[in-house]
Amino acid sequence: MNHAFPCGTLPLDFVGTLRARRNDLPTEKLATPQLLDDWFVESGMLDLPPGASEVDLSLAVDLRESIYSLVTARMDGRPLPAEAVAEVNLQASGMPVTLRLGPDGAARTGSVSQGLASLARETIEIIGGDDGDLLRECARPECTQTYLDRSRGHRREWCAMRTCGNRVKAASYRARRHSSQD
Repeated sequence: MNHAFPCGTLPLDFVGTLRARRNDLPTEKLATPQLLDDWFVESGMLDLPPGASEVDLSLAVDLRESIYSLVTARMDGRPLPAEAVAEVNLQASGMPVTLRLGPDGAARTGSVSQGLASLARETIEIIGGDDGDLLRECARPECTQTYLDRSRGHRREWCAMRTCGNRVKAASYRARRHSSQD
């Protein structure tokens, strides 16, 4: 797999395709149309690669950055950026992924634009609804992944315990152990 899905919601996992945003050299996980195709299949949004082009990739990155702008504005209690709102609304106006029931179960098919429309619609539901109050950013300094904190008490700190949470706890343990040996 080329992509990670720690957030439990596809638009926020999509935002996470630009890793370590605040670093001098963030890691771009959508560097090629093939990687965009992989994201759609690995996420379970589509059963088959949609055949992304360079234009599709550019549209996908624009949507990703618009979603991130909306998420950070909502987390910070700032007004939603008009340009990001316009981009998400434009993408959401397209046809969503096609879902069909067949003899082998559900089948998900569609183009890149249909996948982006589905992501934009779910973004609108998150940002424009009560889930927007649950938006958080991972507490690990190097991570900029956002997620919905649905934990009891709303005290979740990391995008995923098995990655960021484990790293923070291990580093903390090593620091305590090192200081006790001095």
